[in-house]
Amino acid sequence: MYQSEFCNVSYIQEINVVYVEWKKFCCDKNYREPLLYAINIMKANANCHYVADTRKGFENEEADTQWVFNEFIPLAAAAGCKYIFFIINPDNSLKEELEGQSVELNKFFRVIACYSLDEVKQILGNQ
Repeated sequence: MYQSEFCNVSYIQEINVVYVEWKKFCCDKNYREPLLYAINIMKANANCHYVADTRKGFENEEADTQWVFNEFIPLAAAAGCKYIFFIINPDNSLKEELEGQSVELNKFFRVIACYSLDEVKQILGNQ
């Protein structure tokens, strides 16, 4: 498990996902390090999917967004990830930020916005 003041990353074996819970805004190393940790979890668990819990904080920063496009996406796809889940608040105050990444993510993954981890479990259980 990875833990920092910005983010927690864990593996949920029951549904074979890496769960990234963002706690507050971060950028550069503080943003990229947990995502690289998540990639290692995906590599270690075949067909592992990615869940980003954005309810407590998530913002795009241009350099990090480009890093996601150039580094994270190819690594996640190579690791066998097929689904990217964004857990959002019902009021979805992060709509623009998530849409900015979703366009590129949709080229490689099925991207799904939902409201809880239970919803992720239900979706994956029906696959």
